Amino acid sequence: MAKRHVSLKDLATELNVSISTVSRALKNHPDISCEMTRKVQELARARNYTPNPLAMGLLRQETRMIGVIVPDLVTHFFSSVISGIEHVAKENGYYILISSSSESYKKEVESVRNLLNTRVEGLIVCLSQETKIFDHFDVLVNNEIPLVFFDRVCRTDEVPSVVADNAEAARQVTRHFYENGCRRIAYINGPEQLSISKLRYEGYLQGLQDCNLPFEPELVGSCNLSPEDASVATRKLLRLKNHPDAIFGINDTVIFAAMREIKQFGLTIPTDISLVGFTGEFHSTVVEPSLTSITHPTFEMGKEAARLFFERIQHPTAPPQQIEMKTSLVIRNSSKKKAL
Repeated sequence: MAKRHVSLKDLATELNVSISTVSRALKNHPDISCEMTRKVQELARARNYTPNPLAMGLLRQETRMIGVIVPDLVTHFFSSVISGIEHVAKENGYYILISSSSESYKKEVESVRNLLNTRVEGLIVCLSQETKIFDHFDVLVNNEIPLVFFDRVCRTDEVPSVVADNAEAARQVTRHFYENGCRRIAYINGPEQLSISKLRYEGYLQGLQDCNLPFEPELVGSCNLSPEDASVATRKLLRLKNHPDAIFGINDTVIFAAMREIKQFGLTIPTDISLVGFTGEFHSTVVEPSLTSITHPTFEMGKEAARLFFERIQHPTAPPQQIEMKTSLVIRNSSKKKAL
């Protein structure tokens, strides 16, 4: 296995100083004491530190381009976030380059490398559903290249991010079902490593507790976010001896698949089973019945992500901000009030 490249962050951690102090000491900056400069340069020699050519090239030049990586380019959610990013980028005289990971970890890694090779000044990223390790972002974090995550996030102790109020939103959905007469509330989750999966599941559990409903493991399904996998998860719920009277999913795509399966089982929505989605895609308003859903301020999320990006340019060593944005439960026919 190849030995890992020693970074500025490694040197800073060993000396218990900031990355910027190490960077300046290596350049003999007059603001750094002679003693500290000596310590930094001696440690750099001892650890065989050499500057990362790609990172240093990015730090020396302004291309006025931002790389944006999203899981797909089809859904309204991501296209709206991209529009928000582009709006703020344009205000600052920047352009964006967009890459889709297609929900693939391998493609995400390739996207990071390819965008950096085109000399973008940094990245704004939503993780793929396959991403479980995050060291492909080391080159940015360790060299103070601007990086911001949104929606599906990681490394929040090092990297700024913008997310929705996932746990609270899922809690609201569960309470909404209960208030409309539902007592066997099921949840179809996404891949367990995703931040949104963890938080929405926590909100579901909190909602059950609020309503004094027991947690029943058989009412929790999971899928890989594809319609096909969501259909499999739904069929398992519908084949239970006592099937759920409400289902909500980690996103609208999951619930669209559930809607199809419920109809094929000869059940009606919402009389037999109420449904709520999560993301508020445009199709929520045109399916039959129209889909109750948690809607995100997607354009504003994009604007906030871009704002954090430009703050990172100005203050690369500042503590990373974590922004949580409020969502809304939009009630439509799929969960209309039942008679108690």
